[in-house]
Amino acid sequence: MRVHRLISILLLIESKGMIKARDIASKLEISLRTVYRDIDSLCEAGIPLATTPGPNGGIYLMEGYSGGIGYLQEEDIINLYISSIGIVPDKHSDMSMKLNNTLMKLQKNLSPEQISELNKVKKRFHFDDTFWWGKSHGMNDIDIIIYAVLQSKGLEITYTKYNGVTSIRTVHPYGIVVKRMDWYLVGYCEKNKTIRSFRCDRILASKISNEFFEVPVDFAIEEYWSDAEGSFKSSCIQKEIYPVVIKLEKSKIDFLANLEVLEVKVEEDYILATINMYGFQFAVEDIMKIIRYAEIIKPIELRAFVESELSRILLTYQYLQM
Repeated sequence: MRVHRLISILLLIESKGMIKARDIASKLEISLRTVYRDIDSLCEAGIPLATTPGPNGGIYLMEGYSGGIGYLQEEDIINLYISSIGIVPDKHSDMSMKLNNTLMKLQKNLSPEQISELNKVKKRFHFDDTFWWGKSHGMNDIDIIIYAVLQSKGLEITYTKYNGVTSIRTVHPYGIVVKRMDWYLVGYCEKNKTIRSFRCDRILASKISNEFFEVPVDFAIEEYWSDAEGSFKSSCIQKEIYPVVIKLEKSKIDFLANLEVLEVKVEEDYILATINMYGFQFAVEDIMKIIRYAEIIKPIELRAFVESELSRILLTYQYLQM
């Protein structure tokens, strides 16, 4: 990743003519100390960088020198295409840095009028990929996964299922699907002898193998994903029943409007409602959204899961107070 950061710094200097170190740090979201260290590395590599002190000064390339990286390469085209179909990389990933470099290369060749329009867009549009509360699930080794997909190389992944069970899988990565903010690796799993989808935020570690593979000629990721979604939806439509009994106050009855209710019993002080959550796998994904409003009564396995999760959360908060 440092190589791409060095390229980013060089592109910034080349495109701006002169730029202050703090502006580089702000643009790349790195520390000022890292900027100075990288500038020293570029100078040691023979890049003729110079500095001018003062309010109007900054870092610049000596006259007549060009970084020689102002043209698009094969990797740049790939990054632009991935971005154009709506895949937004994590801003701290290698992929994000590469895309940023590609855009700077393009910007260098724009006319003054085009640069003016681009600056207007930058001031008026902003994409915020953070959540209001808490943090999104991190994706370990996402750049390794992307590389394996593009190079058709096997992957050994450490994967955690919804129930916390962790296993090591050998996968032929056929492609990646991004549904909203969730990333899925689609590939042939040697353990199951079939094509599977793996949520990237559940991949704890990944390692590229020396094995090359060929994607089947009849495989199309869009078609596979469409079929997989259809199977999931049809399983819900076919009323895959997993009844969950919840207890809630009468004043919270409107909360049931967002759930598939199988039965409701109104008692003197509370309501017992049986809702369908389709299966334990789906229930554990959504149950924590419900416990704010209701108590889980049955099944025991789901209640035990909630108790375990709440104990873990409480332990975390007690630890923070120590």
